[in-house]
Amino acid sequence: MFVRKAILDVTDTIATRSRDSRRDYLDRLDTAREAGVNRSVLSCGNLAHGFAACSPTEKAALAGNKSLNLGIVTSYNDMLSAHQPYQLYPDLIKEAARASGATAQVAGGVPAMCDGVTQGQPGMDLSLFSRDVIAMSTAIALSHNMFDAAVFLGVCDKIVPGLLIGALSFGHLPGIFIPAGPMTSGLPNDEKSRVRQLYAEGKVGRAELLESESKSYHSPGTCTFYGTANSNQMLMEIMGLHLPGSSFVNPGTPLRDELTREATRRALLLTAQGDDYTPIGHIVDEKAIVNGLVGLLATGGSTNHTMHLVAMAAAAGIQITWQDMSELSDVVPLLARVYPNGAADVNHFHSAGGMGFLIRELLESGYLHEDVRTVWGSGLSNYTVEAKLLDGELSFEPAPVQSGNPKVLATASTAFSQNGGLKLLRGNLGSAVIKVSAVKPENRIVKAHARIFHSQQELQDAFKSGDLNGDVVAVVRFQGPRAVGMPELHKLTPPLGVLQDRGFKVALLTDGRMSGASGKVPAVIHVTPEAIDGGAISKIRDGDLISIDANAGTLMFVGDEHEFEARLPAVEDLHRERQGMGRELFVGFRALVGSADRGASIFG
Repeated sequence: MFVRKAILDVTDTIATRSRDSRRDYLDRLDTAREAGVNRSVLSCGNLAHGFAACSPTEKAALAGNKSLNLGIVTSYNDMLSAHQPYQLYPDLIKEAARASGATAQVAGGVPAMCDGVTQGQPGMDLSLFSRDVIAMSTAIALSHNMFDAAVFLGVCDKIVPGLLIGALSFGHLPGIFIPAGPMTSGLPNDEKSRVRQLYAEGKVGRAELLESESKSYHSPGTCTFYGTANSNQMLMEIMGLHLPGSSFVNPGTPLRDELTREATRRALLLTAQGDDYTPIGHIVDEKAIVNGLVGLLATGGSTNHTMHLVAMAAAAGIQITWQDMSELSDVVPLLARVYPNGAADVNHFHSAGGMGFLIRELLESGYLHEDVRTVWGSGLSNYTVEAKLLDGELSFEPAPVQSGNPKVLATASTAFSQNGGLKLLRGNLGSAVIKVSAVKPENRIVKAHARIFHSQQELQDAFKSGDLNGDVVAVVRFQGPRAVGMPELHKLTPPLGVLQDRGFKVALLTDGRMSGASGKVPAVIHVTPEAIDGGAISKIRDGDLISIDANAGTLMFVGDEHEFEARLPAVEDLHRERQGMGRELFVGFRALVGSADRGASIFG
């Protein structure tokens, strides 16, 4: 199956850049494999601790080293809708493992926080850092070295990236990610957005807003818009770490449960004791990473992954850059329109043909590498299917030839756009990214005077007082990873959306995040270097003329550049923003964290 030259060129660039680091990673993986699972060499006291809570039959099996033992790493909690379904997964997994003559144990849990709950709250300052905490928690869970393979239960924003980073530190083990699926469709997302803007204008009250939000987020499962959580699921499938067709099956359904059982059986078949040893560190290679990037661009996925994918790849010894993403974005067509890039939600996407249709279109058009290893065998063409239950049996049927809804899911020949959903911006203000798939073409170029804010609340106060009433580039700075942990700034969308609807030219410019819910207002985010490091964003003053051109990929201060360069960076007292709600515990993280374009990681 042919692959376009532009895709091959980026892949070759990544492979060349990563040659030494990837070789070192694979050497570590081989060393760990040769050392093997330690059950046979654990002391009697060690092993007794490892199976003390097991049944007599399980203890007998685990006392030797031949019976397979599956580790379960779970992000279950029952406060978050996306992770609540995982409550029953360990029992399903253990039952399926027993039926296969193996055992399974919950190796450990990882934290799972919700950006939807912490949005605009102090706890949001911990959100990005939770990814690396999850990675470390995953490593701790697997460090008992009792397991021949692992399954990972996670869905949302930082959870899947953190789980994968942790899993790759045990890359000699086979690993499968098992999703929980999206909640069923509730209040349409565009209606939810409309009510939010009405609330921002003071035209409806809190009761009406809460009613709207509750009708949108209404049951167990992932939020249905195409934010980071659902971008995660797309990535795990297109990178070959999910079972085919499993990403967007609703929770609590017979098909969902059978996919979980099958993932368990499959994980046990991939161990070093079998004939199809497939460690996760071999699956996640340069081609798989490029496939993930192509999928992200073709679906208009979350801008968070301009950081997460960098960090995930690095965990496998692979070095990717924003430039790689930009070059792919120039050639990868946009094939999906899911809110905020359209009116549909992920259930509509799945019904229209979903991942099987998308992967087939991208493969046949030369945008993906077919010759990759996956948890379902060699070759990504194994994923051009739909998962179904036929007479109670799990079956994988070819994805439909035609889209069930061309307004939601297009063919490569009828793409919504010939370019991907993300764009890299560069200029005398630094580097940044923008999600253009949700921004109308007429709003992608903004030239306006700056207004400086150092918090979301400052901007909201200015809007409510009527002080924002014209063309504006709203500069919200000191929001980067080293400053306060890089919170998402979604509370800015409604007021800026109101200004744009009034006919003004509006843009957001920030060293913070907006994530997958970046909407109709052009949001220039992840500005690097960030303000606290003396980046150019720290030198902007009220009234400066700023030019943003998402088509040309430029981000510029317009004026006397020598005078601009000579300015002293603004200084912000951040002490009050670093205390309380657990933030004081992350002093070390803020000191270690790298820049956004390096993955905003503490791991170097």
